[in-house]
Amino acid sequence: MESRLTSPAPAADRRRHPVLRVAGGSVGAILLALLLLILLWRWDWFVPLIDRKASAALHRPVSIAHLHVSLGLNTVVTLDELDIKQPENFADEKEDFASAKHITVAVKLWRYVTGHGLEIPRIVIDSPRGDIVARADGTANYIFGDASASSAKSSDAMPVPRIDSLTITDGDIRVALAKFHADMRLLVHMLPPRNGPQSEDDGRIVVDAKGRYAGQPITGHLVGGALLSLANRTHPYPIDAHIENGRTHISLKGTVDDPLHFAGTKLTLHLTGPDMALLYPLTGVPIPHTPAYSVAGKLNYTADHIRFDDFEGRMGTSDIGGDIAVDPHDHPPTLDARLHSHRVDLTDLGGFIGASPRGEKAPPPTSPAGHVLPDQPIDVPKLNAINAHLVYHGDHIENRKAPLDDIDAEIVVKDGSIDMRKLNFAVGSGTLGMAATLDPAPHDQFTTKLRVDMSRLDIARLMRATGTFKGKGTLGGHVTLNATGNSVASLVANGNGGLTLVVDHGGDVSALLPDLAGLKLGSALLSAMGVPDRSKLLCFIANMPLRQGVLHTDTLLLLTDATRSTGAGTVNFRTNQMDYSITTRSVHMNILSIPGAIHVSGPIDAPSITPGAEVIGRTAAAVGLGVLFPPAALIPTIQFGVGKGGVCEAALQEADTRPAAGIAPGSTTGKGRPVVKAAPSAHHGARHAPPKRTHLSSGDVHAAWERKLHGHP
Repeated sequence: MESRLTSPAPAADRRRHPVLRVAGGSVGAILLALLLLILLWRWDWFVPLIDRKASAALHRPVSIAHLHVSLGLNTVVTLDELDIKQPENFADEKEDFASAKHITVAVKLWRYVTGHGLEIPRIVIDSPRGDIVARADGTANYIFGDASASSAKSSDAMPVPRIDSLTITDGDIRVALAKFHADMRLLVHMLPPRNGPQSEDDGRIVVDAKGRYAGQPITGHLVGGALLSLANRTHPYPIDAHIENGRTHISLKGTVDDPLHFAGTKLTLHLTGPDMALLYPLTGVPIPHTPAYSVAGKLNYTADHIRFDDFEGRMGTSDIGGDIAVDPHDHPPTLDARLHSHRVDLTDLGGFIGASPRGEKAPPPTSPAGHVLPDQPIDVPKLNAINAHLVYHGDHIENRKAPLDDIDAEIVVKDGSIDMRKLNFAVGSGTLGMAATLDPAPHDQFTTKLRVDMSRLDIARLMRATGTFKGKGTLGGHVTLNATGNSVASLVANGNGGLTLVVDHGGDVSALLPDLAGLKLGSALLSAMGVPDRSKLLCFIANMPLRQGVLHTDTLLLLTDATRSTGAGTVNFRTNQMDYSITTRSVHMNILSIPGAIHVSGPIDAPSITPGAEVIGRTAAAVGLGVLFPPAALIPTIQFGVGKGGVCEAALQEADTRPAAGIAPGSTTGKGRPVVKAAPSAHHGARHAPPKRTHLSSGDVHAAWERKLHGHP
């Protein structure tokens, strides 16, 4: 029988410790697990955690479809199908708040780990979508959580990372802002550098806008530098933008220095449109209505002001230029404007005083019958939207209907109040000046203080548009008004003040008075007064106080080379009725004239003219005598004349001593103080009053008639 011999096991194997065997098995298991983890790893396992964290931070549902990470010194993270839903109170919106097909971010992880800050070599956003909504009640879907809490933590926020490259492709963002009546879409994409990736050109961003803004269609095209170059302090940021909002066109071209820190600009702004008032939604600066305009200038801004400097252009048929500065940090913003025109038509400035701009029809009149003053509400747009200081000068006024030479204005708007410090016009060698304050009062009214100063106004220039007035003379005086209302009619109807006017040496009175008065009486009134055609005006003085809307008469004197007329009575602007009497006397002895008073009464715009008792009596006497003995009919028409005398000086003295306007006319007319050459009169130096009627006996009348027939005075 063959015996088998076996070799003994190695001594080392017999001596290996059980611990080593366990450790070896563990290492093998770990290596196997790592191998399996590498083979089976999915970054998507972190997607639920990312969704929860992002949703909590943004206060709205957030989801991503896939997460890709490529580890390395430059770690690349890609999110697929990012979707951010609307917040709960905007759930009825048809579109999601934001989304993107892909977002890729490259991070220099090693620099961050070693404490050198966060550096992002590139960000690529593919097909971003957005829906930005702000409602009329002030809520907005782009507000995340508590804004005050966010601002409180802003000081502790991490520094802004350095981003080397940002690329956006096929962006589409909807913007709906109820406050601005806006609903438009912004299409965004990036253009690569013109000379390749190694050039200093960082590329450009292109934004196209289309939709509605301020209730008007809007289209826009903007080409700017790369978004990242906004933070570049050494290279100016280029802008080339064109916007059409309705019929308003805006173009902006140039560069901005360090735009994030408001270092300065080199921009040219060109504005054209049918009405500057339409610029308010675009600029935030309220402007009254204007005719069509086209202006261009330099747009500059700093941290303190936005400026539109050295602009020039046209508004209607007038040229316009100057400088405008706005401080947007004030609440409301503060505007300072220094404007000028070389040649201006006052029609183009109508919107600044509440009138309709050129080319627009005025609204139909709403005044009841009998009103002569406009009762349209004073149109002062958006007073509380801005505080403003406006200075304006027009070198030459071009308007054949306005006998004005130039214009100077200074207006201040402060906390809803208007202070028109001056609105002055040159009229030949004279001036027409106005100053007023309007303070807001309840029920959309204004507490108003108005002063009008007239100094040596050339009447021939004032009447130039009529084509009928001849002669020389000057008009001077003052008008004052203190009242509360919201229209010219209501201000006068509730007002106190007065007018004091003096005309020194007029011309053709039959042409002058109807035009100055602006009434529908015309030559009928002058005929009833017995003023001959083409009478030479020697002086006209009106001193008439206004008390609670009723115009009274201290003095009303019209002296021609043939007649002297005086007035007495009231004009009630509260009831729009007048009750007035005018007494006319011949300066010289006159035949075929019915002396006495006439009454003007009824609605102001169309009063009736009736003869007074003396006129009726003399007319009846003339008719009666004419029946008995025809030549005797001339007797009641005889006026013996009151003489020129110093009545003008007396009336002027009264106006200087007790001016109804509260301001003495002084030397506002003539060359210095007006002087009327006339023979002495018993009334000289006394307060003027209508002359007393002289009662003549039949013998006196007969003796006077005999003297007249024989050529004696």
